[in-house]
Amino acid sequence: MIAFESRKRAAAPDRTNPLNITLPFSFIDYYKKFRGHSVEHALRKSNVDFVKWSSQGMLRMSPDAMNALFKPTIDSIIEHLRDLFQKPEVSTVKFLFLVGGFAEAPLLQQAVQAAFGDKCRIIIPQDVGLTILKGAVLFGLDPAVIKVRRSPLTYGVGVLNRYVEGKHPPEKLLVKDGTRWCTDVFDKFIAADQSVALGELVKRSYTPAKPSQLVIVINVYSSERDNVSFITDPGVRKCGTLRLDLTGTGGTAPARREIQTLMQFGDTEIKAMAVDVATSKSVKVGIDFLNY
Repeated sequence: MIAFESRKRAAAPDRTNPLNITLPFSFIDYYKKFRGHSVEHALRKSNVDFVKWSSQGMLRMSPDAMNALFKPTIDSIIEHLRDLFQKPEVSTVKFLFLVGGFAEAPLLQQAVQAAFGDKCRIIIPQDVGLTILKGAVLFGLDPAVIKVRRSPLTYGVGVLNRYVEGKHPPEKLLVKDGTRWCTDVFDKFIAADQSVALGELVKRSYTPAKPSQLVIVINVYSSERDNVSFITDPGVRKCGTLRLDLTGTGGTAPARREIQTLMQFGDTEIKAMAVDVATSKSVKVGIDFLNY
C-alpha cells in the first residue's frame, strides 16, 4: 500500500511512461499459497492489458490505467466542490487550499485548477501530505483548538405530536384514549452543515403521552438531509436510545410530566441525555454509529 500510495501521488495526466508498483512479499506469498499459482501467472492468463508483470517482479500500470482508476474519485471531488460553491456562504471564497496526501497528485491538482481556477486561487501548501497529521496532533494536545465544527448530519429524536388535519399525513394518525396523535415525527435538534460550537447544548422539553407512564423511550436519529419530517423518511437511521425510568415521584404523578432532552455537539462525540424534571433522574447515551 505504501508503494501504491507513492505511485498514486506521481500519476499525472501528461505522463507517458508506465508506473511500477512493488507488491509486498507477504501478499505474493499469500496469493500463491491460496490460489495455487503466482501473481505473474494470473496476470499473464488474464485479458487485462493495462496491468502487466515486469521483469523486476513488479506490477506495471499504464498511465491511462492509473488515470482511469482515479477518475471517478476526482469527478466526485469536483462535483462536491461545485455543490459547495453554490451555497451563499462560500460563493465569495477567494482561496482554495488542497490538503492531504491525495492533494500531492497532479491528477487532482490539474482537475481542481481547471474547474475552479477562474473562481479562486488554488493553493497547495508545503508538506501538504502532513497537514491532516499535524491537525490531529494539535487537536490531541489541545482539543479546544477547534472552536467550531460543521455538523455532517441532521440529528433529532422521534416523538408524538398532536395530529393536525391537513398538515400531517393520514397514515401517521394514531388515536389513543380519544386523543389524535401524529406518529414518527422527527424533532430536529441540529441540521446538516450547521455550525456548532465546542460543547454547544441543545435542549427540548417533552411530555409523556400519558401521565401514568412508568418509562419513556426516546430514540435518537440522524440523516444526511436537513429537510426531514418523519423518522420513516428515506435516509433516516437510528443512532441511539434513551430509556428513562419515570417511577419514584413519591405519590400521585403530576398532571403534566416534563422530560428534558439535551444533546451536546461540537466535540468528537455527540452526547444525549434525558432528565425527568419531577425526580431529577437522568440517563445518558453516546451516539453510536456502528451498532445501529
